[in-house]
Amino acid sequence: MIVREATISDLPQILEIYNDAIVNTTAVYDYEPHTLEMRKQWFDTKQQQGFPVFVAEEDRIICGFSSIGPFRAWAAYKYCVENSVYVKQGQRGKGIATLLMQPLIDSAKQLGLHSIVSGIDATNDISISLHKKFGFVEVAHFKEVGYKFDRWLDLKFLQLIIS
Repeated sequence: MIVREATISDLPQILEIYNDAIVNTTAVYDYEPHTLEMRKQWFDTKQQQGFPVFVAEEDRIICGFSSIGPFRAWAAYKYCVENSVYVKQGQRGKGIATLLMQPLIDSAKQLGLHSIVSGIDATNDISISLHKKFGFVEVAHFKEVGYKFDRWLDLKFLQLIIS
């Protein structure tokens, strides 16, 4: 398995992974699957802003992807980003998310950023443990801020201050 920067040709597989997260999990607080055009706009925006997107690939199959992007739109937040890590259904539990995290942290350091924030569904113990393994700490727990699958969802924010 290799981890590399994503290319536009990876977007159909990235879209498949993301849409599975929308439709089948609480990893994304959205209801409707995205289109390939939406993923292209997302990718173009990442490139314009200078933020990386990484993929974990094995035998030409994208098994997961990760990215960082703006935490909030106001200027004073420019040293803080939010990260995302998604792994393909059937590939979870193999350490792929772990492989995708370190390049994000390294990129944030190279970009001169100060902080990475991650919004994680409060029931996603695996993602919370992954982030804690890399030094993230829980800084907030928002009660019932999302609604999906006929239930209210809590959201935790974890943060890593980059030294």
